[in-house]
Amino acid sequence: MKIKKTEFPEKSVLYQGKKKFDYIDSFEGELIYNSQNIDISEIGKAFFTSGPKWGKKMFAFRNKVVRLLGLKTGSETEKQQMEKNFKCEVGEHMGIFRVFDKTDHEIIIGEDDKHLDFRVSLLLDENKEHFDEKSLTISTTVKFHNWLGILYFLPVRPFHKLIVPAMLRNMIVQLEKR
Repeated sequence: MKIKKTEFPEKSVLYQGKKKFDYIDSFEGELIYNSQNIDISEIGKAFFTSGPKWGKKMFAFRNKVVRLLGLKTGSETEKQQMEKNFKCEVGEHMGIFRVFDKTDHEIIIGEDDKHLDFRVSLLLDENKEHFDEKSLTISTTVKFHNWLGILYFLPVRPFHKLIVPAMLRNMIVQLEKR
């Protein structure tokens, strides 16, 4: 399975605000098996259950550190309790993520905090090369509010570029097994 860095998708509802973001990245992978019948809510739910184990440990460490700075955190216990009732509808929360928007082909999740705002787009689209397949793109946008946001993101950025492709790979495996 090939996961590749790609351009920010023009079909994303976030595309119109592209110039306002301080950071943007996008990663794309192909869904092959039974991808025609995937509901966008399944993709949203898969996002929250597809993090690599090492990424979960890093997120737990992040929560301990940023709690001292008064930034928003979410515990793994809270997340597990929320997963049972999570429908992936606009306004719902899962850990530190809130569902901001949802269409038939995209979910926008993220959060606003005092140091930065971030959004994650989960976009299911037609595969440009194979019409019987779908592509799944995870795009991340960040808008800094102050020096704390810039400082916070410096160590996060390299790990983000490792975690997102791993999550996308895990999501595709999970979705193709359903």
